[in-house]
Amino acid sequence: MNVAILGTRGIPASYSGFETAVEQITSRLTARGHRVTVYCRPHVVDPRIRSWKGADLIHLPTIRNKYLDTFVHTFLSTLHAAYRLSPDVALFFIAGNSPLCLITRGKGIPTLINVDGLDSNRRKWNRFAKAYLRLAERFAPRMANRAITDSNAVAHIFEQSFGRRIGVVPYGAEAPPDTGTDTLERLGLEPRKYVLFVGRLEPENNPHVLVEAWARIPSERTKGMKLVVVGGAPYASDYILGVRQAADPRVVFPGYVFGRGYWELQRNAYVFCAPTEVGGTHPVILEALVAGNCVLVNDYEPNAETVGEGGVYFSGAEGAPDLARELERLLAEPELVEEYRGRARERAKLYSWDAVATAYERLLVELTEAAGHGPLPVDDLDRLERAVQAATA
Repeated sequence: MNVAILGTRGIPASYSGFETAVEQITSRLTARGHRVTVYCRPHVVDPRIRSWKGADLIHLPTIRNKYLDTFVHTFLSTLHAAYRLSPDVALFFIAGNSPLCLITRGKGIPTLINVDGLDSNRRKWNRFAKAYLRLAERFAPRMANRAITDSNAVAHIFEQSFGRRIGVVPYGAEAPPDTGTDTLERLGLEPRKYVLFVGRLEPENNPHVLVEAWARIPSERTKGMKLVVVGGAPYASDYILGVRQAADPRVVFPGYVFGRGYWELQRNAYVFCAPTEVGGTHPVILEALVAGNCVLVNDYEPNAETVGEGGVYFSGAEGAPDLARELERLLAEPELVEEYRGRARERAKLYSWDAVATAYERLLVELTEAAGHGPLPVDDLDRLERAVQAATA
């Protein structure tokens, strides 16, 4: 099976959960003998990298603009896939790209789209962008042959909003072997002496709420702890500047940290905090669970679906005051933090990249079969069915 993946920034992953998912799924599909092509943006992925973990990479230009970057790059990628690559099946990410699915479908290419969370709810968009995204979300199941998301909670919201039920395939999580403490030393951090945030520094991820909550806690109660805010965001320089200006000296902003350094930070944090209130399953939360962190999250429904009984919650409606109270409680009760480390590891066992990749494989195979590309052997179908059941249980 020849698969084209469109709509993300590309791999190797160096931006967000989409790219991490694509890298994990791609490596498993290629290991199983499928050919995978991933479209990449040259300002994110080094154009000299022509292949990654078995996948072919195609670098196409875009317009570096908050509103046009993703759509323009995906439009060019779609034209290339439809008229040059001619894959057996196309996999799109992000609901805003759904109108472009008509191009691949028009060329007879079966098309699957992962709409993620409801992007139209993000505060970074102006009212025209929100209106477009709302239409793209509404019609995504009709534009593509099939639409999915990564969260049952988001699928339920989608059904309530648009009257259409879409499929669900979760994300996975996988921690590498022990990574040491070199990054901690470089940043002047000590193991178990910092609270960690990782994510795009955008309003709906609420780093400003976390910084405000931290400022509410007196220095004597943080006991030498630091708050480490990892991440950045294109086209959000004013917001990021405001977050930095609101932070006190106990807050560290290292920018983006990937790979080994990222896992060092995850494994050695005292508490991992995710105050996000938009989107579906956030891979960074899954990775915090698999790293054995005590996880503190906003009580937003998709977060609760991910964490279950494996983490601690604060009230998103109350915001910084309640977050500050929960942080103080965890700082004062290290035994409770240790208890939730164990709960997190147990919760993480529910998420497997192997099962997730197999669920995608099954969906893509079904689409190609429906388009007349022929069936898979019975043994392979049985294996896929078992893995899909495990991934979506």
